[in-house]
Amino acid sequence: MGIAERKIRQKEEFRASILEAAWLQVLAEGWQSLSIRKIADAIEYSVPVIYSHFENKEAILLEFTKEGFQKLYDVLQEAKDQHQGSANQLECIAHAYWNFAFDHKEYYQLMFGLGIPACDRVNQITEMKAMAMVMITTIKEAIAQSKTPDANYFLKYHTYLSILHGLVSIQMIEKEGKPGADKRMILQDAISGFIQSLFIK
Repeated sequence: MGIAERKIRQKEEFRASILEAAWLQVLAEGWQSLSIRKIADAIEYSVPVIYSHFENKEAILLEFTKEGFQKLYDVLQEAKDQHQGSANQLECIAHAYWNFAFDHKEYYQLMFGLGIPACDRVNQITEMKAMAMVMITTIKEAIAQSKTPDANYFLKYHTYLSILHGLVSIQMIEKEGKPGADKRMILQDAISGFIQSLFIK
């Protein structure tokens, strides 16, 4: 390995160590506690060294946001691929979304900390757009098979995401740990109603 390649690898490894220290800090104290100073102390480097890899704390948060949306995309795409028919797929995507939110609370809270991301933000982050497209393409397929093929798919997408995010947010506010079967029944009821609304007119 040449000197240039070694330097690139070392830079990537150091960047990874910064993110690892930041993640451990988040797990221990939450997103609000994250600071460049604490990260520097944890990896025993000076603050300027951290800034040479990340412009600011927001750049680190963006890195985790992208990572979170990539993980959510993978989960939703896998759920969709395992089932046939858009109605079944929308139901399974909803349950996969629910599971992700409570299995990866730290990611979810960062990804949706300010509510549902605005359209311009979605378009700026590739991972976020890919996640949204899993839902949008499935909803488009459902609408195409329905009695109202000219329905506004984007409106339906926002309704679907609002149901999911709203129900997850209510449970997270209650802070009871991972919701039980009774709470999942609420999710099932809401999503079944949404799916039914797509096909009945």
